[in-house]
Amino acid sequence: MSEEGGFGISFAEKIFGLLLLMIGATAMYYVYTSTSQLGNASAFFACLNLVVMAVGLVLITAKTE
Repeated sequence: MSEEGGFGISFAEKIFGLLLLMIGATAMYYVYTSTSQLGNASAFFACLNLVVMAVGLVLITAKTE
């Protein structure tokens, strides 16, 4: 097997990161628009969405060696 990471793995990583970022941003929008229904749980869901968005951003910016 080769020592270098293949283009397909790197591309899949970037696409998965972009997908996570989009899902996190969409979920954050829904948390923002429904804070009255969520009450105190809105802070919890906002933190979860920030974690998902951060993982997506790390996957997008990570270098495959």
